[in-house]
Amino acid sequence: MALSVPEQEITTVLHWFSQWGRFQQQDFMTDLVNKAVPPDVDLLFDAMNKINVKDKPPTMFQCQLKLFGQWFERWTEKERDNFMRHLQERNPSFVQEFHRNVETRLQNQNSI
Repeated sequence: MALSVPEQEITTVLHWFSQWGRFQQQDFMTDLVNKAVPPDVDLLFDAMNKINVKDKPPTMFQCQLKLFGQWFERWTEKERDNFMRHLQERNPSFVQEFHRNVETRLQNQNSI
């Protein structure tokens, strides 16, 4: 039986993840945490001010993150959970760190 489109996308992102280095995985972590708990608006503006616009084309990794973001937005909650479950199977420490980061972000936002 053929995989659904979201299942194919999940498989693709998991493959990319397995090929990324530590720093790329950390950038992906930041992206995932931002999707789970959007950052405070002030922090977002600070980050946008730090963005350095360049004439260089995006890297393969940047393209992968952009594509992941587009797919992730279309996935249902069940598909997102499925992605995280597969990621947990492949890299439990990454997912544990993700949960800690989400918890920290929530605590920081609640204390403001």
